[in-house]
This record gives sequence, structure tokens and C-alpha cells, in this order.
Amino acid sequence: MKKKLSKIIQIVLPLALGLFLIWYTYTKFTPEQLDQLKDNFLKADYLYIWISMIFGALSHFSRAYRWNYLLEPLGHRARLANSFMAVSIGYLLNFAIPRSGEVSRALVITKYDNVPFEKAFGTIVAERIADLFISVCILFIALSLQFDTLWGLMDTHHINTGKLILLGIAGILVMLLFWIYLKRTRSAFGIRIRNFVHGLKDGILSILSMKKKWAFIGHTLFIWIMYVLMFYICIFAFPETKAITFSQALSLFVVGSFTIAFTNGGFGTYPFLIAEAILLYGVDYTVGTSFGWIVWLSQTAVIVFLGLVSFLLLPWYNRTR
Repeated sequence: MKKKLSKIIQIVLPLALGLFLIWYTYTKFTPEQLDQLKDNFLKADYLYIWISMIFGALSHFSRAYRWNYLLEPLGHRARLANSFMAVSIGYLLNFAIPRSGEVSRALVITKYDNVPFEKAFGTIVAERIADLFISVCILFIALSLQFDTLWGLMDTHHINTGKLILLGIAGILVMLLFWIYLKRTRSAFGIRIRNFVHGLKDGILSILSMKKKWAFIGHTLFIWIMYVLMFYICIFAFPETKAITFSQALSLFVVGSFTIAFTNGGFGTYPFLIAEAILLYGVDYTVGTSFGWIVWLSQTAVIVFLGLVSFLLLPWYNRTR
């Protein structure tokens, strides 16, 4: 009963948050601003949006191709079409139930390519570790490139930077103490966390020791370059956003990524936070809102289209098996 309740909360709460933010955003707009939003959608250059969607589709294909590099050392290989459709279906299901896509990916390959479920799921976890590493690197790059802007913002709002530095040092010390505790503890909880951390470490080391590690790393970089480009190219769809630099766009990309990672595909939260963040770069709030919605809708359209087509084609493609 508790597990069912927890799953319901995980699904309903992000959707409720998204709906609330949509309602909250649009109740603030005047009728004139709502008309401006419509005009923004009409005047956008959708050529850049289509290019962005192509980049998104390429990232899915590369992710499917990369998957076999992890399956091969385990003695298995999935057909590329099945891998691509499994990835597409996984992305689609993540919109409904966060993190359910990873399970569905493994189930598809288990059913149609006879890969044991636990092995297929283990390779997906290893993938996620690699993706987490790249996303953290992008976060630090964005923070370093936009350090002056963030510092100026804190100064404008009279945020005590000395206290923030002390808080950061305190956080590092707490993490070190917690790690010492994990190494020495014999409690069930501590052992579970320690084993999880060791599992992450083993996953990263297995990537570095695999036979085709450079191809795997190359595809990983390509996937994230496509992610960044599919966002950055949309900057040119609006005259008001064309002045945004690549480093500024990278920081906005990071903001959007957080909403997608922690909610149902960023529903409601993505346009809201993008509009708030883009204000830092002198873009009008209505333009920022339009920009956020167009980027989110175009990315969502790719996921929904490829996911639904994969649902239909998967049984047909494997009809002889």
C-alpha cells in the first residue's frame, strides 16, 4: 500500500506542480501580454526549431548505438532498430512515470533480443553514470563561464558571498565526515549507501576498461553536444534572443535540464524557469515564456512522435521472432 501511494505521489506531484506554474504564470499576464505571446509564436523562425528537432532525433539514435558497446562485453548484442525503438519508448514513458523508461528499455531488449533483464538494466545504469558525469561537467563549465553574471546578481540582491563561501566549506566538511562514517559504519543503511557508491565507482571503471571505450566516450560526447545544440539553435528563432551568447545559452540549458530531470519531462516547470532565468540577459518575460514553451514543445514533439511510432513498429518489425 505504501509503495503504491509513493508511486502515485511521484506521478501526481510533479504534474500538479507543472499545472500550478502554468496557472500562476498566465494569471500574471495582462490581455496585451497574452496577445504578445501569440505574436511571439507566430513570428518565430521555425526553421531553427526543425533543426533543433533533428538534433534531438540524432541524440536518440546515438544513444541506441552506444548501448551495444555495453552489451557486447556481456556476450549480447541488440539489433540497432530494436535499441532505437526501446530508447524512444523509454523517453515517452518517462513523461508519464519518471524513471520508468529505464525499466521499459530493458524489457524491450529482453523480449525481442533475448538479453537477460538484469544485464540489460545494468548497462542502462552504467549509461546513466556516464551521462551524470557529463552533465556535472557542463554544470561547472556553465558556472565558470557565467561567474561574473552570477557574482553581479548576488551583489545586486545584497547576498552575502562570504556566508555562501563558508556554507560551501561547511558542506564539503559534512560530506567528508559522512564518507568517513560510511567507511566505518556497520548499520544496514550505511552499508546500503556505501555499496551504492561503490557500484557507481565500478560502473565508471567498467566504462574505462571496456574494449571500445573510445567509441563509447565519443558517442557520449556526441549525445550531449546534440542536447546543447538542440537548445542553442532555438536562440536564433526569436529576434530578441539572438544576442544571447553561447555561454549564456549554456547556463539556460543547465536550468532547463534540472526541470526535466526532476519532473515529468519538465511539464510546466521548464517554460517557467527558462523565462525567469532569461530575464538575467535582458530578454522580456513574455518573449522568455514563448521561447521556453517553443523549446519544450519541440523537444516533447520529438519524444512523443518517435515513442508512438516505436510502439506501433516494434511488434511489426519483430513479427518473425
